[in-house]
Amino acid sequence: MHTRDFIVPPGRPVRLGQMPTDNTPGVKGKAEAPDLLAASIAALAEQQEKLYVQDRWSLLIILQALDAAGKDSTIKHVMSGVNPQGVQVTSFKAPSTLELDHDYLWRSVIALPARGTIGIHNRSYYEEVLVARVHPEILARQQLPDRGSRADLWSQRYRQINDFERFLVENGTRVLKFFLHVSKDEQAKRLLKRIDDPDRQWKFSVRDVQERARWDDYARAYEDMLAATSTKLAPWFVIPADRKWYMQLAVGEIIVKALQDLDLRFPPVDDTRRRELAEGRRLLSAETKPSQKGRTSRPKGQR
Repeated sequence: MHTRDFIVPPGRPVRLGQMPTDNTPGVKGKAEAPDLLAASIAALAEQQEKLYVQDRWSLLIILQALDAAGKDSTIKHVMSGVNPQGVQVTSFKAPSTLELDHDYLWRSVIALPARGTIGIHNRSYYEEVLVARVHPEILARQQLPDRGSRADLWSQRYRQINDFERFLVENGTRVLKFFLHVSKDEQAKRLLKRIDDPDRQWKFSVRDVQERARWDDYARAYEDMLAATSTKLAPWFVIPADRKWYMQLAVGEIIVKALQDLDLRFPPVDDTRRRELAEGRRLLSAETKPSQKGRTSRPKGQR
């Protein structure tokens, strides 16, 4: 598969209804998935180790989607082989009172990945141009200054987000943004599965079903957001999500490709380091050398 197949071209209109949710470009079928995913997981583990040791870059992964699109399962499968101490997952829920007393980027800023690490944001500041747009009553709780029309607010936030992501990239944080594109029919199947499966019932919320009534509103909000905030430095990837196995493969490959593009390397071994290694070998060799104390010589042939 080619990662460019999923990129939203900067500045172009987006029509989600014209973008497939169940295609699998670049993969013959599901039978290939286990081996391909295993190879992707191994490659990601290798790249993550270099990222951690080099300690120069960080990676921010943003996952946005409608309910039941597969954000949690994508994190679980794609990141299954990485070192946990180098990854931080943050799931953003409704803002707390403390968070509402700050700007809408604040809670995301304090959850940004440190150099050498990967940060995964399950939902993000993009909720503030998606859910807040579909449900205007959310804005009333944000105590915002009165500065013009609602339309101006969204364009301002698009600009602020683009500026913020440019700042991140220019300061060493690679930004990957994924919209997991699930169909309405497939979402219904997954919600019903949560109801019918006792092991999944804890995941069900009647609010997820109620939000389906706003499907078209969310589609328009996503289309405007994707078109306005997919940039050359931080593009959006729209991933077909009706087939979870393919969605996971696509996301994994894009993450690996992004890390490979950073040309990550283990620190070079210079003369000082070589001397340290040689000294370490000498000390360990002396420590493990068999002791001659207490040995008595015996004539040849005597046991």
